[in-house]
Amino acid sequence: MAGLVSIDEVRAAARRLHGVAVRTPLIPFPAARPAEVLIKPESLQPTGAFKLRGAYNAIAALPDADRRRGVVAHSSGNHGYAVAYAAALLGVKAAIVVPDNAPKVKTDAIESAGAELVRVRPTLAARIEGSLNIARARGYAQIPPFDHRQVIAGQGTIGLEIAEDCGPHAPAAVLVPVSGGGLISGIAVAIKALRPQAKVIGVEPELAADARESFRSGTRVAWTAADVARTAADALRVEQVGELTFPHIRELVHDIVTVTEEEMLAAVRTLALRARLVAEPGGAAAAAASLFRSAGELGVQGGPLVVVLSGGNVDPVLLARVLAPDTESYNR
Repeated sequence: MAGLVSIDEVRAAARRLHGVAVRTPLIPFPAARPAEVLIKPESLQPTGAFKLRGAYNAIAALPDADRRRGVVAHSSGNHGYAVAYAAALLGVKAAIVVPDNAPKVKTDAIESAGAELVRVRPTLAARIEGSLNIARARGYAQIPPFDHRQVIAGQGTIGLEIAEDCGPHAPAAVLVPVSGGGLISGIAVAIKALRPQAKVIGVEPELAADARESFRSGTRVAWTAADVARTAADALRVEQVGELTFPHIRELVHDIVTVTEEEMLAAVRTLALRARLVAEPGGAAAAAASLFRSAGELGVQGGPLVVVLSGGNVDPVLLARVLAPDTESYNR
């Protein structure tokens, strides 16, 4: 296997993404416990999540002949919409393989972008198999959701922007939601190259904590589809971190912590009411850690902390329940 993605690959991705991805700001989050917390709201991307960065970079980097044949991706929703959107921008045919329990708000978005939607059983293995079958039958290029150098480099542009926008004062830590590991891998590449004193800390649901278990054991651990399906954070239901992302996590990430379902949903509410930002449960995972874990629990001293809000494609019914005056209504 090739080595870790380099900062030069991230910078090349930033050039490709210029004018396509929004350079999201750093917004103060006064509700969080530490003295200074800044939110990086990737929910403001045109597709509502950070995934546009990696998807567009990967498709744009393909040889012309490969792009002309088309692309295929498997996704729980956000990556699929990002590939569909990026493919439409680049004039490329796209097929998106999703689990049959993917949220309607995400599958509707994929179809609205003009991509073909293919539904499979709600397991990572079924998604991978479905994507591979289409690639073989049609000659489409595969755009994986996380285990791909160009995808990781594209997500790394978030870290590049954080490092630049924080100026000479490095954050004490950057908190990042973890699923397959592409987002935290890319961000860690950029942060460790440009602000090496800052810690990169992953956050995932207690009910889908395969990345934390992998990180602490030193080997990739897989959880079952039934296990990870318990979390409301559909964007974080991947059963195992990637073969390429795990070395990045092992070498560049300081720690991985978990949050409860109640903490994530409370963070969705707080982000909406205090920061005026819409977040899906998985997108709010890092914000939940800043709300419910002290700096000591996170292993950091001082500040600021930067929290990546990774996505805002939330089911409207769930959001309405979370925002109801009875703050516990989302638990029913």
